[in-house]
Amino acid sequence: MDHNQLQTYYSGKKALITGGLGFIGSNLAIKLVTLGAEVTIVDVLWPDHGGNLFNIEPVKKDAQVNICDVRDECAMRTLVKGKDFIFHLAGQCSHVLGQSDPYPDIDINIHGTAIIMEAVKKNAPEAVTVYSSTRGVYGSVDKLPVNEETPTDPKGLYELSNLTAEKLIKFYGDVHGLKVVNLRLSNIYGERSQMLHSKFGVVNWFIRLAMMDETITVFGDGKIMRDFLYIDDCVNAFLRTGASGTAYGETFNVGNDQHTTILELVNVILKVVGSGKSRFTPFSKERAAQEPGDFYPDISKIRQAVSWEPLISLEDGLLRTTEYYRRYQKEYW
Repeated sequence: MDHNQLQTYYSGKKALITGGLGFIGSNLAIKLVTLGAEVTIVDVLWPDHGGNLFNIEPVKKDAQVNICDVRDECAMRTLVKGKDFIFHLAGQCSHVLGQSDPYPDIDINIHGTAIIMEAVKKNAPEAVTVYSSTRGVYGSVDKLPVNEETPTDPKGLYELSNLTAEKLIKFYGDVHGLKVVNLRLSNIYGERSQMLHSKFGVVNWFIRLAMMDETITVFGDGKIMRDFLYIDDCVNAFLRTGASGTAYGETFNVGNDQHTTILELVNVILKVVGSGKSRFTPFSKERAAQEPGDFYPDISKIRQAVSWEPLISLEDGLLRTTEYYRRYQKEYW
């Protein structure tokens, strides 16, 4: 689907975005508004998780914002009513917090998802629900690229809670006949991501360090392989899978089959930003235990299902991201 086809499909439709003031949710909200959709945002503005009212500055007069928690059953029953789409992006997303305190992951990512799906079942059974999961559900893998049939083996509470939420959503699709899609996202970067800490959003954090002419730490030899996906391509995956009946009931990798090493990523960032430096350091015992090793996805399933694939090169995406934060640095630093 091109822009005109998406506009024809989404124009006049009603969409709810949980976590809609965060990084991905806000970019999705802006795109949906430009396509003519009626957008409602839910966000609790949990500290350190990237929720930022400035993120929706371009559409602040067009999107309805509700500051509330996805665990509020009454609010969710009311908010899903009459919606054509529920894009579920709210969740605890810090890998670090999940290692020290398991309860936010369980309560928000699993319990919160169950509340949303119950609300959809009872009050919006015709709606399409698209869930934002993570490639981390695979854990360490033996074969690359990783397709959706690869066994899942989460290495942390964050990843485990996402996998459980996926299975909950699929259960509601299989048993209750709801239209659902699970998307396993890889390393998304771009405009409107939080820039206050390095707990998640590694590419954006590296950009900040370079912009401040500071040092980017590269663990080991920097040859670990990853894929990095620009935010506009990610949003396009949400829109295409939401609009395509062939995607309902399915789980898709959403990443970039043009993989690169961490060291190559850092070098491109330093080149694009024009400042900063890098240094190598050995893995700590704790970091080495959590490092899943090389990863990049097979995206042939989503390519075949909805004709989606990444369009923005790494260098172009990094340039767009850097220009945004140079312009609006005071809103994110």
